[in-house]
Amino acid sequence: MKRFFSIIHKEFNGINEAAFLLALFAFFSQILALVRDKSLAHFIGPSPTLDVYYAAFRVPDFIYTGIVSLISITVLIPFLLEKTKGEDGNHEKLYRFLNEFLTVFSVAIIVIDSAVFFAIPKLSSLIAPGFSGAERLQLINVSRIMLLSPILLGISNLFGILTQIFRKFFIFALSPVFYNIGIIFGIYVLWPSLGIYGLAWGVVIGAFLHMLVQVPVLVKNRFTPRLVRKLDFRYIKQVIIFSLPRALAMGANSLSVIVLTALATNIAVGSVSIFNFSFSLQTIPLGIIGMSYAVAAFPILTQLHTLGNLEDFKIKFVSAARQIIFWAFPLTFLFIVLRAHIVRVILGSGSFSWSHTRLTAAAFAIFAISIIAQSLLLLLARGYYAAKNTSRPLVVNVFFSFLIIVLAYFFSWIFDSYAGVRYFLESLFRVDSIAGTKILAIAFAYSVGTILNCLALWYLFEKDFLKGYIAPFRKTFFQSFVASFFIGFFAYGALSFFGNFFSLDTFWGVFLQAFFAGIFGITIGVWLLHVMKSEELSQVSSTLKHKFWKTQVVAEQQQELLK
Repeated sequence: MKRFFSIIHKEFNGINEAAFLLALFAFFSQILALVRDKSLAHFIGPSPTLDVYYAAFRVPDFIYTGIVSLISITVLIPFLLEKTKGEDGNHEKLYRFLNEFLTVFSVAIIVIDSAVFFAIPKLSSLIAPGFSGAERLQLINVSRIMLLSPILLGISNLFGILTQIFRKFFIFALSPVFYNIGIIFGIYVLWPSLGIYGLAWGVVIGAFLHMLVQVPVLVKNRFTPRLVRKLDFRYIKQVIIFSLPRALAMGANSLSVIVLTALATNIAVGSVSIFNFSFSLQTIPLGIIGMSYAVAAFPILTQLHTLGNLEDFKIKFVSAARQIIFWAFPLTFLFIVLRAHIVRVILGSGSFSWSHTRLTAAAFAIFAISIIAQSLLLLLARGYYAAKNTSRPLVVNVFFSFLIIVLAYFFSWIFDSYAGVRYFLESLFRVDSIAGTKILAIAFAYSVGTILNCLALWYLFEKDFLKGYIAPFRKTFFQSFVASFFIGFFAYGALSFFGNFFSLDTFWGVFLQAFFAGIFGITIGVWLLHVMKSEELSQVSSTLKHKFWKTQVVAEQQQELLK
């Protein structure tokens, strides 16, 4: 285990540079995701068809989240190392154990998928209570097609373990890119002839490409996937027991999204689409910033805690949290101020009307409020996993996942019962006279529940690990908040100024107005951070000066696996 958790760099720049690399890969993946959403918005737009398409994702995603998280890369690699240590380049044991997990996964997912296939007609009334009979029939058929995706993505996840062990990180990073390529293929090629079923098959094709892109790595290293009869159930049981709390926590979060989607089906036509478009947009910084720093920090935090070096564990965790705050705060303010421009540039064409833009932008701004909380939750969970404490994040995340559901019903009731509240929100986000504004109550419930979740888990993490190490975090929080406030303030003012030079009736006019307003606001923010002597700004400057693409910030760590 010590080899696996060897620190790549002694200084924090190790996490910083690794996060930059991961963020770069995530950025390219998000570009394809934006193309995917742009295509859906342009050709279909918020409509009954797209509502059905998005609702059909819920059950397959729930299955994937629950089953695959039991055998994720984060869970399996340390176990595989422990069982295969001393092989000295002989991969026979490694391959045998992977095939054991492939066997267990294949049997489990096929049994579950088969049961859900027949249960979908009854589940459809729970998933989409607001759909008509025809829409629910479509939902059943589309969901059944999409049930193939958890199988393919689960197998791809197992293949990804070898892809990472053999240090083919570029190939591993290509997997989500090819997944989105498959979906885009379904939109452009299959949708015109097969309709919504073409979109469903595009998802399946994307999942297949997600798996297929990793096959050359397996062939090159002579790994043959196969089902085996003899299983080491004691070892498999250890893995499942260790990963079960994580799977339950992720499953609870997925369940909350299912319920929010069900509530959206009872609002106006297109509400499910608006919910998914706005939610997808706010996950961009989450994937690029929150996930990158959480993944980069996890092996170092694990190694430090394993060696009993709790002082450095605290320092590294707080440093990663400060970086997340440093990046996420400005994006939150910019997203809120430039929300309509962002949505119009990314989604606004074809079937996506101005009313769709205004409502999606409002929901996007509400989701953006919780970007920092969502990003920190990823780091907090991995901090607990590094300390081999999976029960604490399980209890907290499950509780607040159900709280989100309760809040969604409560805020929806307030929205319906109190016209003053509804009028305030509609006026604040400039969406009055648009049907379906109740979706804002659901988005607000998600953000409030997520922020409370983060505060609760942070309080417990501070109590368990961070006593005496909060002062630097508070300093970063204050500096980032002040700088971000002025970024938003000056960006908002600059919109009016640049509006005199660019027409808002064209794509480039909207884009350039938002671009220059954002650049102006960011320039002011960077100057303020420099004046306040922000340590995070200095770290970013130092990292950019390094040729981090030449450092093996992740590969060196994995290189020890098969020694």
